[in-house]
Amino acid sequence: MSGSVAWAAADPYATALRTGRGPLFLRRADGWLLPLEVERWCGRADAVDLAVLDRCEGVVLDVGCGPGRLVAELAGRGRTVLGIDVSDAAVEHTTGLGGPVLRRSVFEALPGEGRWDTVLLMDGNIGIGGDPAALLGRVAALLRPGGLLIAETVPADVDERAQVEVVDVTEGPGARGGTFPWARLGTPALLRRARGAGWRRVAQWGAGGRCFAALRTRSASSAAEPPKSTAVISSQRVRKPSGDRPVANR
Repeated sequence: MSGSVAWAAADPYATALRTGRGPLFLRRADGWLLPLEVERWCGRADAVDLAVLDRCEGVVLDVGCGPGRLVAELAGRGRTVLGIDVSDAAVEHTTGLGGPVLRRSVFEALPGEGRWDTVLLMDGNIGIGGDPAALLGRVAALLRPGGLLIAETVPADVDERAQVEVVDVTEGPGARGGTFPWARLGTPALLRRARGAGWRRVAQWGAGGRCFAALRTRSASSAAEPPKSTAVISSQRVRKPSGDRPVANR
């Protein structure tokens, strides 16, 4: 997808991940800026993250895993997990933490399709591709029947689609990536869209100034077979990297 390519080519993003620090922003065409939490993403999973990971079931796919803190934490717990991201820098960072990862867009072919127990869309990644309906449909195809999606949402009632670019405002006009489509959804907007697509709300909560929603796909039956974990695991013997991510008024 063009948005994934633009994000992957966003040099300020790659630089920030490799240094572990910002400042870094998403900028809309009207100049409005969303600060990206590079330091938090490049750190260890915090208490809010850990509480989210405690809710994960079975084999876990982290979509837009960024520098891999969640993948590394789950792998360290002995969980079967795979991160995907379109960014080379994100994949390199995740690999350095010992996390299984592929450089892949969520809209490309992935291992274990239809058999994942949990998909994560953290750090605003419900915005990937700028089309939440398309992303929810794709995630439903990745999950097993009755599988679990945990998505981090904007802590406000927001439902927005826009063209954005990644910028480092301290480095002048040249420090930016190409534009790409992005979406921002609060929990009410996500739940409205999810209901129309056949998802079932499991929970919604807030912690540390962040908001989350847990949804389930339709079950094929009340006694759906669990996924064959070994099939997913064998696909996850990840080769060396051949990574999407997340504004306040100025």
